[in-house]
Parts: sequence; C-alpha cells; structure tokens
Amino acid sequence: MRTLISTAFISLDGVVEAPGGEAGYRNAGWTFKTVEFVPEAFEIKQREQEESAAILMGRVSYEAFSPVWPDMAEFARYKTMPKYVVSTTLAEDKLVSNWGETTTLRSLDEVADLKKGEGGPIIVHGSASLNHGLSDAGLIDRYHLLVFPLLLGAGKRLFSATDKDMQKLKLVEHEAYTNGLQKQVFDVVR
Repeated sequence: MRTLISTAFISLDGVVEAPGGEAGYRNAGWTFKTVEFVPEAFEIKQREQEESAAILMGRVSYEAFSPVWPDMAEFARYKTMPKYVVSTTLAEDKLVSNWGETTTLRSLDEVADLKKGEGGPIIVHGSASLNHGLSDAGLIDRYHLLVFPLLLGAGKRLFSATDKDMQKLKLVEHEAYTNGLQKQVFDVVR
C-alpha cells in the first residue's frame, strides 16, 4: 500500500487558501508577507520531492500549479514524476503538455485504487476540497505541515468540518524556527 501524504502551508487557525498569492483571496500571498525567510524551515519541501513518487491534486490546484511549476527550477523533480488530478470536470484537452505524465482520476475510489498499487509515496499539494474528501474517506496517511504564526480568519481550511469519528494523529517530527514557523509531521493512527 502506498503512503498518501498531505503537505500544506497552514495558518495557526487552519487556513490554507492562496499561500503563494493566487487571486481572489483577500490575504493572498500570506506566506511571503508574514515571516522572514529561513532556509532550514523549508527543508521538508526539498525532502518531499526526493521521497515522493507521484503528485496528487485537485482540479483547482492543478490549474494554479500547471502554468507555473513545470518551468520552476525549485520543482524540477516534480516535472518527471507522474501526476494525478482528481476531478469530475477537467477535460483531457486542458492538461498541459510540458509537465510530464498526467492522469485524471474521476473519484476517490480511483484514488483508493491508486494507493493499493505499486510505487512510493504520493504527495498531495494544495487541494483543500480534495483534502477534505481524502480525510473523510480515511485515505490520508501522513500530514506535513508548515504552520505560520498568524490567524487569517476566513479562507479555505485544510481539515474537513464533517461530523465524524475522532481521528488520532501521532506527532513523528517537529521543529520550531527563529522566524516563528513550525514544522509538524503527523502520522494518522489507524
């Protein structure tokens, strides 16, 4: 069984919307506006590229990342690994041609089947709505969180508000940095 890892830049109050500056959110770009850059705080991002075997994202995140990430040196490894987009509406002709192999999955059942297959870890970037569905379906195995010391109030949140049974997490790695960021890595306890 493949490990499914959700990775996120997240505010202390759980908001993950538009950390890089995506239009339409009043606090867009909050990761760049709030803390001094400390390279060691972002080490986990490089490690994710080295350890992941595939990327999973929702349509909205795919549409935000696909015009930019293929040509960014910081994300060079992602260009060569398989990408999976979970969407019931994305047409195949809307997939970019310069970002390597991309497959559209039409349901969470297809994600569950992907997890059952051979291969290494699958990393989920962005994709707030997809994260809700994956979590509610019990498909996420690990969370990589970079927690920013701010409260954003409104905005898309990483965690589902669905009324469900308690889900326990085990803290397996953590670190606090001089700029106030915290790295928190949790395994989902089954």
